[in-house]
Amino acid sequence: MDLQLDQLRALDAVLTEGTFDAAARRLNLTPSAVSQRIKALEDAAGRILVQRSKPVRATESGLAVLRLARQVHVLAADTARELGEPDRPAGRPARIPIAVNADSLETWVLPAVSRIAGIACLELHREDEEHTTRLLRDGTVMAAITSTATPVQGCRVRPLGAMRYQALATPDFAQYWFPDGARPGSYTHVPMIQFDRNDDLQARHLRAANQQPADPPTHFVPSSTAFREAVRLGMGWGMLPDLQTETDRAAGTLVNINGRARIDVPLYWQQWKLDSPALNAVADAIITAAAKALLPVE
Repeated sequence: MDLQLDQLRALDAVLTEGTFDAAARRLNLTPSAVSQRIKALEDAAGRILVQRSKPVRATESGLAVLRLARQVHVLAADTARELGEPDRPAGRPARIPIAVNADSLETWVLPAVSRIAGIACLELHREDEEHTTRLLRDGTVMAAITSTATPVQGCRVRPLGAMRYQALATPDFAQYWFPDGARPGSYTHVPMIQFDRNDDLQARHLRAANQQPADPPTHFVPSSTAFREAVRLGMGWGMLPDLQTETDRAAGTLVNINGRARIDVPLYWQQWKLDSPALNAVADAIITAAAKALLPVE
């Protein structure tokens, strides 16, 4: 296949932006020119690569070519930097899309990647750590913080450490709903807070502590900061990371409702097998910060 660089850029832009018009604005072209490049790329590949829907979506073949397009984009940006002046690299920094779970994003990831912001333009996708590998498989991201130790095809994996979670609530909440302590059977009517329907940490705690099925009233709060605030306001109990609650626990404004019950969630870094200085710089920043912020995996 004779795949041209401008055609690959058009495919990346269309699938990233979602429409031909938005892709045209990004590339400083007309929508017709973008469409012609996509058509030429499909002719070269011998198959349909995009579904002309709203938003535009990749076909299965399109996902394979999209991965190539993004790899070429990163390598081209790396090369532009090498060819530029040392203090003013030519071209724009490579765009590196990565998937990050909400609690890591809220606590330790941003300070880590801020140090390499001049090397890569980061596109952060917030996704539950158990579902980030889906974004790797479909080419949406080049790397991910995930709870999956098995590498996605075409990726390599490295352990980062574990985030520790505790079942926390305010002292008043704990005293009102658990006057005799959190015992098996006592969770059934107690309000609970859940991040979203992919969040199973509370369910895991219930299975371990309640020892019987429970379907408590549940608030859904899809923001890490707002989730913690909902617990602090007494709306319910929830599983919160130690990294986010050290001050509250030390001050006694949040307490563990079940003694020392805790859940350690191991995290891993998965990235495409691509020899890119920009992508490797992101990986190094993440791995270095994780070694300081996370617990060793037992």
